[in-house]
Amino acid sequence: MLLRATLFAIATGLAVAPALHAAPGAPPVEAFFENPAFTGALLSPSGKYLAAKIAKKGGRSMLAVLDLSTRKGVPVAYFEDTDINHVQWVNDQRLLFDTADLSAAAGQIEYGPGLYAVNRDGSKFRQLALRTGTPFLSRADADKLLPWHTFMLRQDGAQDSDSVYVQDYQMGGPGDLRRINLLQLNTLTGRTQTVSGPGDAKGWLLDQAGQPRLAITHAEATVGLHLREGESWRKLASFNNHKGGAQAMQVLAFGDGSILYVAATRGRDLSAVYRYDSASGKLDDAPVVELQGYDFHGSLVIRGGKLLGVHYLRDGEGTVWLDPAMQALQADIDQRLPGLVNMIELPRDPQAENVLVRAFSDSQPAIYLVYNRSSKTLERVGETRPGIDPAAMGVQEQVKYAARDGLQVPAMLTVPRAAKGKRLPMVVMVHGGPYLRGSTWGWEPQVQFLASRGYVVLAPEFRGSTGFGGKHFRSGWKQWGLKMQDDIADAVQWAVAQGYADPQRVCIMGASYGGYATLMGLVNDPQLYQCGVNYLGVTDIQLLYRGHWWYTSDISEEAKRFSMPDMVGDPVKDAEQFKATSPIEQAHRITRPVLLAYGGQDKRVPLVHGTRFRDAVRKTNQQVEWVEYPEEGHGWQNPKNRIDFWKRVEKFLDQHIGAGGKKE
Repeated sequence: MLLRATLFAIATGLAVAPALHAAPGAPPVEAFFENPAFTGALLSPSGKYLAAKIAKKGGRSMLAVLDLSTRKGVPVAYFEDTDINHVQWVNDQRLLFDTADLSAAAGQIEYGPGLYAVNRDGSKFRQLALRTGTPFLSRADADKLLPWHTFMLRQDGAQDSDSVYVQDYQMGGPGDLRRINLLQLNTLTGRTQTVSGPGDAKGWLLDQAGQPRLAITHAEATVGLHLREGESWRKLASFNNHKGGAQAMQVLAFGDGSILYVAATRGRDLSAVYRYDSASGKLDDAPVVELQGYDFHGSLVIRGGKLLGVHYLRDGEGTVWLDPAMQALQADIDQRLPGLVNMIELPRDPQAENVLVRAFSDSQPAIYLVYNRSSKTLERVGETRPGIDPAAMGVQEQVKYAARDGLQVPAMLTVPRAAKGKRLPMVVMVHGGPYLRGSTWGWEPQVQFLASRGYVVLAPEFRGSTGFGGKHFRSGWKQWGLKMQDDIADAVQWAVAQGYADPQRVCIMGASYGGYATLMGLVNDPQLYQCGVNYLGVTDIQLLYRGHWWYTSDISEEAKRFSMPDMVGDPVKDAEQFKATSPIEQAHRITRPVLLAYGGQDKRVPLVHGTRFRDAVRKTNQQVEWVEYPEEGHGWQNPKNRIDFWKRVEKFLDQHIGAGGKKE
């Protein structure tokens, strides 16, 4: 039986799996926003076994294990009231996993994912940590478990025993992480041993032997890196959390001896990967890997102490292999899967017969395959979105345009496949954050849903976005509603000038900061946009700092004191700027149709941002559509709510810039 068919049969209980084919034409909303039936796979340390997360349509995600030599599979873990979430191999015999209710909204979940372990044949199942809402658990049994705030470290350990390292989060309140205790946990007995650390550590890194060797502390705005030497800890470096400095670096992995691989700038604008000698405190002059035009973001592939390659992110994901054998393997797989990005994931054993391949493109959602190095066979094991027809998806490319002050701004452009040079209606998709990377090349449900409906989608990486150098990042500080907003407007004008967009049919939309920018776009540049979709958007900048007596915020006091005054603004010194750039203060200037959507349990942008703005804008604008999902938080977790929201978006866009509202 084929590997994919074996997994499908496990999920459905059928003896043979029917072929999965996408329907022709534009897929329905559900194909984009339902929970996927296949959510990932992971090879065991030897590469002989494959763990996969699978589900029936509309059912719970279960954990199954395939023996790749016999092609036999067994379900090893399943719950009726929740889903399998993160999974890692403890050793070649045993797995560790937690759970998440993927059918519930944020407000319906008191987050405690639990911890569980099970053998690959389904035997010796054991609950290790409390899961919120665990049914039929006595007080005596609960007292034997680790507390609910125990989480997976999600780093491979030595994978040669029954023990793993897990994290015990010590919280002072919402958004207030005091410290993370590191525990060594025996997954058979449930016994733990606490790892001693330097003060209040908030992050840990294991070395190549799977042992904790680096601890990360945060004291107000200062990050400290501490190296374990025997039973003591030595501070390697300290630097400002967001301003950086000469010592600023991100430790990526341990090399041989005293060598660390780090991402650092060495006084340049872009970060790259360097070798750092922890004994001498010196960085090599030449980088190991640098990405032209991008800060380094990615991971290192090290086996047997040797750096084999680097997974990286530029406009999209990719890999550079330093090992000749891996270069040849990548070339063979790429030849077999043309037109796709093929990310190879190695098991711990560098000589393992099998490797896992995650393949995708801008129009093809991720598929998972196993490549056997001996037989040179490549076999599909799962598809994340089998209902998607790649031929109905848009074509993506990263472009650059000049902002009005000359700054070069990247943007991800997605054009419907049938555009054929025509000016089309366009949606400007503004990312949240705002101080993060917004988009990457590859299939993304929101963007491709809009493209499948005939819209050009433009996602600008306005100043303040990360990943494009320190200058691009810092030039967005204190620019909410100002130069950051101008960058978005300049993106629209670029798309019109290039012939992609119909200037009379442009809508702006986004979530969180993107929702804020949507409203400020309608304030600052009403001539550019026919409508706006704001979901979960900030409407009152002052409210981010002072909060509201009725609603709980998860923005930490540390962020309000040390990073936000520099990056967003000072609530006292910049009060007039906040007033001029807060949508709640400018609501009377919004005359275009607007769709507003908020979650009743949102702790990042509480509901009051939405209700106050809704009431203010309706005083002068009757073209306001409002939707509240009472149980949702900062995002739509319940598939029913996701589907409902995007159906509303589809109807709203069609009415104002689509065929339904087009004026001849």
